[in-house]
Amino acid sequence: MSIVSLLGIKVLNNPAKFTDPYEFEITFECLESLKHDLEWKLTYVGSSRSLDHDQELDSILVGPVPVGVNKFVFSADPPSAELIPASELVSVTVILLSCSYDGREFVRVGYYVNNEYDEEELRENPPTKVQVDHIVRNILAEKPRVTRFNIVWDNENEGDLYPPEQPGVDDEEEEEDSEDDEEDDDDEDDENENEDEGNGDGEAEEAVEDDGEDEEKTEDNETNLEEEEEDIENSDGDEDEAEDEASSADRNEDENDKKRRKIEEQPVDVESAKKDGASPTN
Repeated sequence: MSIVSLLGIKVLNNPAKFTDPYEFEITFECLESLKHDLEWKLTYVGSSRSLDHDQELDSILVGPVPVGVNKFVFSADPPSAELIPASELVSVTVILLSCSYDGREFVRVGYYVNNEYDEEELRENPPTKVQVDHIVRNILAEKPRVTRFNIVWDNENEGDLYPPEQPGVDDEEEEEDSEDDEEDDDDEDDENENEDEGNGDGEAEEAVEDDGEDEEKTEDNETNLEEEEEDIENSDGDEDEAEDEASSADRNEDENDKKRRKIEEQPVDVESAKKDGASPTN
């Protein structure tokens, strides 16, 4: 819990020239007596590319701070134009108003600042060398960016920034966590068992499919063997028929040879008969 709460900031001189000082009316509330003063600081961001151009415009100590609502005016000098890159003098930048207690920052308020020339001719045709006397600034006071930080105050220590330990609640949470872990382990075991069963079923199905394929291959082999046996029997029958035809052909040749012999022998008998018949006529 913050002992000091920022209630509001009012920008007094806005818009203003670039060379005019900054003025803020700050209202805050203090809930308890403080041992140290509050340090308020205003920083001008000179470049969006490097922190080297940032300028601390002013810082003040406010104290002793009474309990209740407090209000004061914070004034700060303008930034030095020589420490700002010329290309970023006429542009949009940021100022940071922060407050610290005992060296620990607990609140920071940022404002956008638009720097431009006060004459239309200079805005349309910017000169080569920046004319700082003709630059005016306009703080966007309606849109501040407020950031708060938790710090250790006088009656606090670092342990107070964190919630205290609750032994009973912590033990219950640990038991719940252990039960959740056990349930997660059981779920993982069930999943693993289901995966193993699924793998076993898949392997059994694959084995059955393999047996079916082996049976089909065996049947195909038996069918091929029967076809080969039929082909062999057919070939044997063809050979027997060829042998019968060959033997019959041999028998026919023998008969033809016998017939030739008979025919060749018959003319001899005729000639001899003729000779025998002619001799009586003579």
